[in-house]
Amino acid sequence: MDSNFRSRIAAVVGAVALIATFFTGAATGTASAAPSGWKSKGSWSCAGSLVPDGYVITAHDRTGCQGAGMWYQEPVKDGIWTCSGSPVVAGYVITDHDVRGCSGVGAWLHELAHDRQWTCSGSPVPSGKVITAHDSAGCKGAGSWYQEPIKNGMWACSGSPIPAGYRNTTFQWNGCNGVGAWLMERV
Repeated sequence: MDSNFRSRIAAVVGAVALIATFFTGAATGTASAAPSGWKSKGSWSCAGSLVPDGYVITAHDRTGCQGAGMWYQEPVKDGIWTCSGSPVVAGYVITDHDVRGCSGVGAWLHELAHDRQWTCSGSPVPSGKVITAHDSAGCKGAGSWYQEPIKNGMWACSGSPIPAGYRNTTFQWNGCNGVGAWLMERV
């Protein structure tokens, strides 16, 4: 098996873990974003332990906890790399991917969300934003999506959330680099 194939498999596994985290609600919470440059006060925990609100998983030790594996949990901050499967704290998005990071399980870069930015597949879409472009090669092959605030009359990619007060009306099959796009109109 060549390393490129393994890298692609790792990217897919990481994306699936992030999407599963998103759909199970494990990525949500009431925690607020920590200020940039905030010092870590984390700790190691055994595999399967709950991750506290406002914390992310940043390291993995396969031999810890008598061979069951253990994870380092620390408070989130802007620009922190996290292991695949880590929760995504409210106010953050995922903007880069390292297939070899976190002791080989894959790592994702968490950044504070801002008005317009490229995010990796599986990243949350903050309220009031839609996805307007797609790059299948972005995020080191995991795929990326461009997020921006909704405006009346803009095209949003298929699968994009539809913010309150808007509806999709017309479909364009070749929009968003072939993913398809919908015209968003104010209700």
